[in-house]
Amino acid sequence: MVAPAQESERRSRHAIERGGRHRESSVPSSFERGFHSLGELAMGGAQVSARATDLATGRVLFSVDDHVVMPTAGVGTVLLLIEVASRLRDADFGAYTILDRTVRDSVDGSGLWQHLQAPSLPVADLAALVGATNDNLATNVLLRAVGLEAVRRRTEELGLSGTGLLDLVRDARGPDDAPNLSVGSARELTWLFTALARGEILDDEGSERVLGWLSLNSDLSMVASAFGFEPHAHRSASHGVLLVNSTGSDNGVRSEVGVLRGPRAGVAYAVSIFFDDHNLSSRLSVLDGMRSVGLDLLEYVH
Repeated sequence: MVAPAQESERRSRHAIERGGRHRESSVPSSFERGFHSLGELAMGGAQVSARATDLATGRVLFSVDDHVVMPTAGVGTVLLLIEVASRLRDADFGAYTILDRTVRDSVDGSGLWQHLQAPSLPVADLAALVGATNDNLATNVLLRAVGLEAVRRRTEELGLSGTGLLDLVRDARGPDDAPNLSVGSARELTWLFTALARGEILDDEGSERVLGWLSLNSDLSMVASAFGFEPHAHRSASHGVLLVNSTGSDNGVRSEVGVLRGPRAGVAYAVSIFFDDHNLSSRLSVLDGMRSVGLDLLEYVH
């Protein structure tokens, strides 16, 4: 485990007010619990990458192999949402532009649209579904509309070299497919969410739009399980605490990135764990470890 470096802070309606393995002694003692839990997982064979920074000062509160590029599953759809937000200024691709789903877009797994009767939905509704449930079908339809190559170009323009959305959502990955839906490093992901919170991705309006979609996320099973939010209704502050996050789950993959703000402070954080998902106890241990990090974050901001 390692610690410090630097980042920065400040703003956005849903997130912020305007305004490896050897731990260094400068790591705040309040994060000992998370360090211990992640260390135990690493000792058990899991690959762990994590980082948290103070939004006001840029101080790195903790980091664990935060440079390592990890599978992040649905977290990569944040990059798709950024590209979609940038396109809403186009006359032929507005928020109310209707997109149809096709047989080729269909995929099992997360999301609601596959269970609904509507064959077509507006772009903004599809983006909301992706933000709220990592909707696989909505992801594929939006990707078909904007193009995976455009998302990759946008990612490069943002200066992200180890983070990316690599492919469509697929039920099975063959030898010619990307091995993962997305990848990312905790260092880059915390930078991205800090920049969104500051209104620096696209512009104020674009950043706010992306954060609005992400604020609908109903997956609070990982780090955010420590925050005590109602999964389906947490867009407003509860007990002075406000969250915007994105999560990703796949076989052997759990990943979360977010911004948490409380009365005392605000943080940007990212935690990704790649593990042998061979039994339920292994998965529960990973979720417990992520929750421990969440408890430390909550203690810091509240």
